[in-house]
Amino acid sequence: MKIAIDISQIVYGTGVSNYVKNLVIALLAVDKKNDYLLFGGSLRDREKLNCFLNQLRGGNLEKKTVFLSPRLANLVWNKLHIMPIETITGPIAVYLSSDWTQAPTKQAKKLTVVYDLIPWLYPATLHPTIVNTHKRRMRWVKKEVDKIITISQSAKKDLVKIIGINEKKITVAHPGLDHNRFRPQEKDKINQIKRKYQLENYILALGTREPRKNFNQVINAFNNLADQNIQLVIVGKYGWGEKIDSINPRIKILGFIPDQDLPSLYSGARVFTFPSWYEGFGMPIIEAQACGCPVVTSNLSSMPEAAGKGAILINPKNNRQLVQAIEKITNNHNFKKNLVNQGIKNAQKFSWSATAEKVLSTIESL
Repeated sequence: MKIAIDISQIVYGTGVSNYVKNLVIALLAVDKKNDYLLFGGSLRDREKLNCFLNQLRGGNLEKKTVFLSPRLANLVWNKLHIMPIETITGPIAVYLSSDWTQAPTKQAKKLTVVYDLIPWLYPATLHPTIVNTHKRRMRWVKKEVDKIITISQSAKKDLVKIIGINEKKITVAHPGLDHNRFRPQEKDKINQIKRKYQLENYILALGTREPRKNFNQVINAFNNLADQNIQLVIVGKYGWGEKIDSINPRIKILGFIPDQDLPSLYSGARVFTFPSWYEGFGMPIIEAQACGCPVVTSNLSSMPEAAGKGAILINPKNNRQLVQAIEKITNNHNFKKNLVNQGIKNAQKFSWSATAEKVLSTIESL
């Protein structure tokens, strides 16, 4: 059968982008039976779409880009809900959408990925246009889509409870991990990264700087640590509303850094802190684990599911718990060693081939 996948989201450099990219690559690797049409719409970023598509090979693969901006796609498919996807793809058996728009179909079965319910649970963390777009799309998802893929059991529960989706329509396909990239790094590479960013003995925090990521709690905990010979390193682009006090010379705000630097940055950290209030999954948790970094994360949402036994789970609103967790790792070598081993073991459970097999099984069930 012919499967059309909308890859428009790959251009944004987000967790959604990474999921779509890696899922597509893994599906093409594991499935030699079905035919695929990968298509994406953009005005400004068509070159990024074409660059990704040109890297892919396969006799069962078609590629297509169209001049369709996100704003226009929202109008045509979410608001007016006209122009069936076959207008772009031609005849297909299955249409797999992702994140932003939900087109109607003539005959094709509809499958979509829902990553989280931030627009419903934390609407203030997003621009109103983004919130409204997701809510319009979700109305069509609930009404028309045959099956839904989501990335955690936690997100599945949210879909059932908040949106009212029948749980039998939902399949959980956790994100995978590139184990060739994310693994404990050699000392030379770690030292190179430390020199590059002027780091010594540091705690790492990572994510888009916005209130949901809870960076101010990390800073408060850092300021309450007994060890004054340690740095706090904050990585991630600015989102909104999270004013970080960088007067403390031991706090280094690196902002966005190249992807290739992340494994060494994880590997060199004493502790990785991720006390977010809510995540669809929480990929940085298993990235850090795979690199041999001990993790402290929240006991809420999907984070216990991602972390398994390889992290200390804390109440993200309880600063004392965060302080105690960091100090337990930094002061107890045997505990830290055991936590690192548990984290590496947990991270090994996640692979993109397993994700693709789960999605493929769901496609074939249609």
